[in-house]
Amino acid sequence: MNPDILNTTHQEFIDANLNSDTAALLFKKHPEITVDIKLLVEQIEAKKRCQHKLPTWFNAPLIVYPNKLNIEQTSSEATAKYKAGLIEGKSLIDLTGGFGVDCYYFSKRIQNVTHCELNSELSEIVTHNYSQLNVNIKALNVDGIEHLKKHQDTYDWIYIDPSRRHDSKGKVFFLNDCLPNVPLHLDMLFQRSKNIMIKTSPLLDISVGMGELKHIKTIHIVALNNEVKELLWVLEDNFKGDIEIKTVNLTQATEEKFDFNFNVEKNASAVFSEPLSYLYEPNAAILKSGAFKSISEKLGVPKLHQHTHLYTSETLIEFPGRSFEIVKTIPFNKQLMKKEGISKANITTRNFPETVQQLRTKLKIKDGGELYLFFSTNLNDEKIVIFCKKTS
Repeated sequence: MNPDILNTTHQEFIDANLNSDTAALLFKKHPEITVDIKLLVEQIEAKKRCQHKLPTWFNAPLIVYPNKLNIEQTSSEATAKYKAGLIEGKSLIDLTGGFGVDCYYFSKRIQNVTHCELNSELSEIVTHNYSQLNVNIKALNVDGIEHLKKHQDTYDWIYIDPSRRHDSKGKVFFLNDCLPNVPLHLDMLFQRSKNIMIKTSPLLDISVGMGELKHIKTIHIVALNNEVKELLWVLEDNFKGDIEIKTVNLTQATEEKFDFNFNVEKNASAVFSEPLSYLYEPNAAILKSGAFKSISEKLGVPKLHQHTHLYTSETLIEFPGRSFEIVKTIPFNKQLMKKEGISKANITTRNFPETVQQLRTKLKIKDGGELYLFFSTNLNDEKIVIFCKKTS
């Protein structure tokens, strides 16, 4: 970390140029700047990314930022706050501390928090920032796994966020392909704590993770504004009960939650129906969880088809996702759709052979407006279009 970044002139330059063209800044002369302009441009780009994701850091004075990739990979404040609400005790060690957002929120619930980070510059940045944010967190520039091996200390919680060794471009990946290799070290981790929380990318297939880990008590699927951000695996030493899946969609206004038992879902049975008066689309966390039968069974809403993850009811219910009032339902037919004379609508496809873009091109329908069209398949395997308007 270059301490000259904290120079008042440089800090004023960063704040004054948060909305500037950073590429242009690199080619201008800045006589007041006494460090490499690239350093300040990196600070500008990283800080800008924190404005909504990490407002506590963005609004605090004299914060130093790592490269923007570190910012992209770190937890948001909203998801970090959610994680902190899942733990209690007196001590926690984060083996892969990164920019330290999770530890910041853990420290509001846990008295003794240790942040381990192998990258020396990032560890130095985090130590500095914690002093600026006035939090008491022990920051160590160490490999978290090696630190645990060398010391016999035990903790109420171990937190770990393994990173993928390579980009598998959306293909299935395994925890033992990540660093650190959690499955390999799991027995040692349980010698240091009875409770382990592992954060993984939402790209990890839940069934794959369940095959690699043991003593899984709960899996949290965390979405932010209907985009799944992370999976949280809570392990308890010697736990042998059924796995509880907890889904949450965090928004500015509320937390949409739906919980179910993994084994119960396997044996649950959904009810099916033609579209009734209301239509429901589960939020992204539920869609990731696979709770398609439990939703129907627990909330008493039929599905449209085994593979159509849309639900319907005669009377409006509170549903963890989007709710619509059905105006009408017609068979999918290009001629019938042309007769409707629709020029603008919001289009969603569920269990339908054509994509949204293909339908827009074929039917010449622009995006937007108050009409919502769901192109789907009903319980008789017929292609249908459901005309809806959002419930207030």
